[in-house]
Amino acid sequence: MYKKISWILLGILSSAIGLYPLIYFIIDSRFGLLLTKPDELLLDTIWNIAFYGHIVFGGIALLIGWLQFNTKLRNKNLKLHRTIGKTYIISVVISGLCGIYIAIFATGGMVSVVGFLSLALIWLTSTLWALMAIKTKNIRLHQKLMIYSYAACFSAVTLRIWLPILISTIGFSKGYPIVAWLAWVPNIIVAYFIVNKKSFKTS
Repeated sequence: MYKKISWILLGILSSAIGLYPLIYFIIDSRFGLLLTKPDELLLDTIWNIAFYGHIVFGGIALLIGWLQFNTKLRNKNLKLHRTIGKTYIISVVISGLCGIYIAIFATGGMVSVVGFLSLALIWLTSTLWALMAIKTKNIRLHQKLMIYSYAACFSAVTLRIWLPILISTIGFSKGYPIVAWLAWVPNIIVAYFIVNKKSFKTS
């Protein structure tokens, strides 16, 4: 029962934030964190390609990735599992590479830059390593690495949980460099404990 509730909650949060990038196209392109960026950067073509590539494909990865953790769904339709997996990996590669570029221009200085760069590299590394693992039929390693991958992906959700709390307590300028790490480090720690639970088994 607990696992089912956790999975449903994961799906609701992932779907909500996965669809979040639509706001930039439907309501207003100058929205959210873009309000903190200088006009010079917002007019830069390469940065805009990287930004929208990051949020769109990151949104897709977040939107579909949680489905992979449903054992029944995976066992009933392995072909669908593989299709979702391929789409997820392609989305991560595009979003992750774009994330590396936009991280260089992160608001909050070097602390934010290093935080978001680290996140992008961990996301890309765990995902591509998981791909190599499944190609060599190492299912157990693949499953473990995908937990780390989605924990990094889920930082899009945790960032939006932590940031309002930090802004309301210590302000945006002090809070944003903190959230550049707080958004993903606890996620990776949780993933570590999940992966290393004695009850963790391959399906």
